[in-house]
Amino acid sequence: MTYDRLVCANCAAPVNEGRCPVCRASRARLQQQDQGPFAGLSPAMLIALMVVLVGALALLAHQTV
Repeated sequence: MTYDRLVCANCAAPVNEGRCPVCRASRARLQQQDQGPFAGLSPAMLIALMVVLVGALALLAHQTV
């Protein structure tokens, strides 16, 4: 879930603006959840990683036949 559409129950402002301590805490918690294992990789790096993975699987399949 993204926090750009959430409204704070404490101050009734959008959470992404961080007007009150509750907004800022929720925004920080949601930003920490967005940090997955591949969050720092660029799309080009993800594509290269997929190509290498498919190549390794093809090589492994060819050796077992």
